[in-house]
Amino acid sequence: QVQLTESGGGLVQAGGSLRLSCAVAETVFSINVMGWYRQAPGKQRELVARVGSGGSTDYLDSVKGRFTISRDSPKNAVYLQMNSLKPDDTGVYYCHIIATRGRGSLEFNSWGQGTQVTVSS
Repeated sequence: QVQLTESGGGLVQAGGSLRLSCAVAETVFSINVMGWYRQAPGKQRELVARVGSGGSTDYLDSVKGRFTISRDSPKNAVYLQMNSLKPDDTGVYYCHIIATRGRGSLEFNSWGQGTQVTVSS
């Protein structure tokens, strides 16, 4: 486990934008995947977007065309630009990484503490 520090959540009106940031607090050998999950009240946590070490991305269907994930590998950071926000986007957003500590070592997962995003109608 490594510490992930998230920022950028808040309250915004429908149609507005927010940018989430996540920084990895310590140096690891390799971060294979960086992503964002969210959990709405009473619902399961779901993958919103992720980006691999080579730059390939995956998005939840409902956010395609509105959200953009990007990573800054030298800074060990990942960002989520969220545009055209909808009330259904409300939830706690969690940063997630899959990383290794050394060549040939097993992968491990780490999660951030979560940041609240609330979209009002």
